[in-house]
Amino acid sequence: MEIRTYRAATMHEALAMVRRDLGPDAAVLQAREVPSGRFWGRLLGSRQIEVTASLGVNVPSRFARPSQADSADVALALGSARKSSASVAHAPPAPPPQPVPVTLSKEVQGQLNSLQTLVEQLCRQARGSDQRDLPDALFRLYTDLIEADLSEELARGLVEKVRAEAPDAEMADPVLLKARVTHLIESELRVTGPIAVTPGRRRLAALVGPTGVGKTTTIAKLAAHFRLKQRCNVGLITVDTYRIAAVEQLRTYADIIDLPMHVVSTPREMREAVKRMSGLDLILLDTAGRSPKDDIKIQELRAFLAEAAADEVHLVLSGVASARMLDHTAERFAAVGTTAIIFTKLDEATSFGNLFSVVRSSRLPLSYLTNGQNVPDDIEIARVDRAARLILGLEPACRNERIHDPR
Repeated sequence: MEIRTYRAATMHEALAMVRRDLGPDAAVLQAREVPSGRFWGRLLGSRQIEVTASLGVNVPSRFARPSQADSADVALALGSARKSSASVAHAPPAPPPQPVPVTLSKEVQGQLNSLQTLVEQLCRQARGSDQRDLPDALFRLYTDLIEADLSEELARGLVEKVRAEAPDAEMADPVLLKARVTHLIESELRVTGPIAVTPGRRRLAALVGPTGVGKTTTIAKLAAHFRLKQRCNVGLITVDTYRIAAVEQLRTYADIIDLPMHVVSTPREMREAVKRMSGLDLILLDTAGRSPKDDIKIQELRAFLAEAAADEVHLVLSGVASARMLDHTAERFAAVGTTAIIFTKLDEATSFGNLFSVVRSSRLPLSYLTNGQNVPDDIEIARVDRAARLILGLEPACRNERIHDPR
């Protein structure tokens, strides 16, 4: 049985090294924080993540793509991994390299000694504020969150909350720990429900976002649902005159569903188009994709929305984008008055920790989730429990259903 030990700066990097060398069927036997083996690392008190893994232990893979597993399946995998890791000794770490002697002047030596004293004081303060190492079950919960693509900071924060709130009797129960972290994620998510349409009272909902996230297709899905299922009087307005064939695409949908549609290119034309549709129940506004780095285009979009007097502004984001990009995009589009988030392309994503990051940082509620290109299918109203289980990898993105409105 071959056992290998890997060291890296972060848990993400360590797990990537295990995947690269041993493949997706590798089993993580142990993971811990250790002092850095480098001279300056020891001097500064830096830490590394050490992961011991093997292909010869019959443990469910830590890297397999989660399917429609419930918490009982997760408990079985975590329990087996815990028992196996207790019976296998990890390989000892390699001895650290010896520092090379350097001759320094008295002045430089004195400055270095002062710096070293200051660094040691800071390290002692940091170590004094650190909490004790995580128990085995909690650490495995932490690695589950990392594999779900949550940042290490978010994962650690959630696990520390679980440890602070859970009684000692639950600390070794993976099922109860996973349930607690699920409830914590649910408590930080908000949803809006479907677009609130009242017959006889006009409501205007605009979709904004970067290019290529699926705004036009999502508009078509919403229009088909409210026109064909809810029997509402729906109209379409588009200002996406920049993208080739964008107007023709939306006009095709409007002709099939039998909806009125206006194309506008200036804020004044927007005001006139909205006035002509004042007798409708719902107006759906499709906007051109804007780069979050283009302040001029963002302000131009803001002017269009101000003339439209939008009741709701849904920020459309792609589920395959990185957490950092999503956070940046949400921050930039806040200038146009976004009120909710629609996540698209969930069928193309491999994990959903990025969703939790942007919802948490932007404090915007979720409105809809989409998972394909089919109109009017592949869209659902966002629910807190469903979103939390997606984030944890406990449910698949694709459910092949149309919008279900409990009303």
